[in-house]
Amino acid sequence: MAELTSRRPYLIRALYDWVLDNDLTPHLLVAADADGVDVPRQFVTEDGKITVNISPGAVRGLALENELITFSARFSGQSYNVSLPPGAVLALYARENGEGMLFGDVETTPTPPDGGPGGGTDDADMDDEAGDTKSKHPHLKVVK
Repeated sequence: MAELTSRRPYLIRALYDWVLDNDLTPHLLVAADADGVDVPRQFVTEDGKITVNISPGAVRGLALENELITFSARFSGQSYNVSLPPGAVLALYARENGEGMLFGDVETTPTPPDGGPGGGTDDADMDDEAGDTKSKHPHLKVVK
């Protein structure tokens, strides 16, 4: 079976549209320390995250692509070009009511399906409840 592409960029685009369609303000919660993330470091929290308003009035040139999210935004009055892989997005939500979706852990770029040299089998990778605390599989969470 061919390796599937990530769902995360598709969900980000859908949620972005949904938030705007409801006249709300979309915000991204980003793992700023993830590979490939270029954000203004002075606005990153101590826990390594940054929240960014990505509404049409707050950003310019927003591109929600499968491989990279890019836009220009102002931070404390200074323009900054932001780029980040969709896998670094931890959540997309509406500022006004918190409605949206948590994506869970950072999603890294593809690894070999067998886990690489010395990696586990597909069955082991699928068994999240076997006590594997380092599982990189996202978990669904109820968002109220």
